[in-house]
Amino acid sequence: MAGRALVPSPVFDTYWKFAAARQAIYEARLAGSPGPWTKDPILLAYRFTNCYRAADRVSQYLIRNVIYSGDQSWPEVFFRTVLFKSFNRISTWELLTERLGNPSWASYDFKHYDSVLTTSFEAGGRLYSPAYVVPPPKFGEERKHSNHLRLIEHMMATHAPQRLQACQSMAEAFALLRSYPAVGDFLGYQFLIDLNYSAALDFDEMEFVVPGPGARDGIRKCFGPASDGIEAEVIRYMADTQEEHFARLGLDFPGLRGRRLQLIDCQNLFCEVDKYARVAHPKVDGISGRSRIKQSYRRDAAPLQAWFPPKWNINNPADATGSSAPQPGLSNVSSSGRVNSSCHGEVRSAQMANVTEGAAANGQAVAVLVDALERLSVRITRDLDVEAGESAAPEDPHWAAMLSQFVVFAEQCLTVLDDPRVVQSLAAV
Repeated sequence: MAGRALVPSPVFDTYWKFAAARQAIYEARLAGSPGPWTKDPILLAYRFTNCYRAADRVSQYLIRNVIYSGDQSWPEVFFRTVLFKSFNRISTWELLTERLGNPSWASYDFKHYDSVLTTSFEAGGRLYSPAYVVPPPKFGEERKHSNHLRLIEHMMATHAPQRLQACQSMAEAFALLRSYPAVGDFLGYQFLIDLNYSAALDFDEMEFVVPGPGARDGIRKCFGPASDGIEAEVIRYMADTQEEHFARLGLDFPGLRGRRLQLIDCQNLFCEVDKYARVAHPKVDGISGRSRIKQSYRRDAAPLQAWFPPKWNINNPADATGSSAPQPGLSNVSSSGRVNSSCHGEVRSAQMANVTEGAAANGQAVAVLVDALERLSVRITRDLDVEAGESAAPEDPHWAAMLSQFVVFAEQCLTVLDDPRVVQSLAAV
């Protein structure tokens, strides 16, 4: 591959087995089948994203409620998409729509947007997703979110929507986005994939890929150090040969309503397999040295949505175009693949049939505690980094020691999530 002889580790076959098992879970939930949807103890215990990026909760929200909701002129779609992705947090978008109406470049006013975000931040609100760090651009504002608004203004003022639409290739479009302040390789590629969901752009997702840090970790576990520097070629190999390897291993993988895994999906799968291998193959080394999966499987009250860019031609006729309303039979699962705590009907009855009211109450209490511990640990270990651009550390000699204590406490919270009694209680709910 790329002139190198790569020797696959056992994680290579795990990649394909994980993809088949994870997609089977997603399809079963879409069909409204009662759980459990897998016998894999790792998939039962930890949270993993869907095989297809567009099927995940935030992507589904973006497609339905941001891109295909509101004015469909390209500059407006671009503005809404980049605004949403700058924070990548549904609650931040809903805060803006609640206070300002549907965000629009035509009526945009920096003071109004900045005031809403600043008020929320000063009240302790979280503006950014902890999924990945969004670097703060330098436009002279005090707050990170204020500088991101200035970046969007700069993009609009320099005709980024029109210039992007004029690009002849995905690589050219990526280079354009990458040229803006604080937009690095990873963020530029994520922006491009999201903008490409719109009707205005139609780049082939099999044309171009940018490996992220998590994907590089997963690739290292599959092929060792020999794969360093050729990660994009490895991802393309996986996409090009997917049918061969699913067949070789006797795995059923129908795709997403017939859609093959694209480069972005194979890239994301490497991220998830990196996490999965921490438990399944603990002796296989990656790059980061991480040895545990931080997010446990937990219930989610958000309804599952399954509506995709119309140009893909994979939406069911019954799907309401651009509607954010959950479809019948799909309200029991979130797009992140986690069971909803508020699910009901036949699925809920089947799950609770053999659980007494007292046991259910205990299980629910454990679920609440686990949720609180997970949120707290994630906030400590990740959100501090995400919000690092918002404020400077005080000049206090005990500051580093205090942060170290926070991290230790976060690890203690995470240890609770691995307790067999907790896992057993959650499985009974």
